[in-house]
Amino acid sequence: MIVNHSSYIMICLGLVFLFCMSNCSPVSKEKDKTAASVVEAREIDFAKTMADRDLDKFQDFISSEAVFFSGSTTRRGRDAVTKAWAQYFKDETAPFSWNPDVVEVLESGRLALTSGPVHDASGKLMGRFTSIWRKEEDGQWRVVFDKDS
Repeated sequence: MIVNHSSYIMICLGLVFLFCMSNCSPVSKEKDKTAASVVEAREIDFAKTMADRDLDKFQDFISSEAVFFSGSTTRRGRDAVTKAWAQYFKDETAPFSWNPDVVEVLESGRLALTSGPVHDASGKLMGRFTSIWRKEEDGQWRVVFDKDS
């Protein structure tokens, strides 16, 4: 069989294209969907700690380097955030709830953003939250930045 130079190049390019279509694109898109699903589930579980009145579990979702902004107040570190949020866990009923309606993950799979509505105990919309999550050394996603509005 005789194959000229241009035919050989076309065959090679075709094989490279097929390889990329079968291995590169779907994997990265699937990875993004999987990471976003994991982060969304983490955010939902994080919010559930408020509904369950579980401050100990709440702090497990916060990075040791976390920075939480509320109005003009900034809290730095898991301990400071937990101490400030303890007031919201005192009563039998949660004073507010939240749920993500936006979840985005960087292509690197190391940082993610969640955002969504915050409702008071009666269900009235009282604002929005925005959180930045980081996949930490132990493989867990934890909040590194949190801002309400």
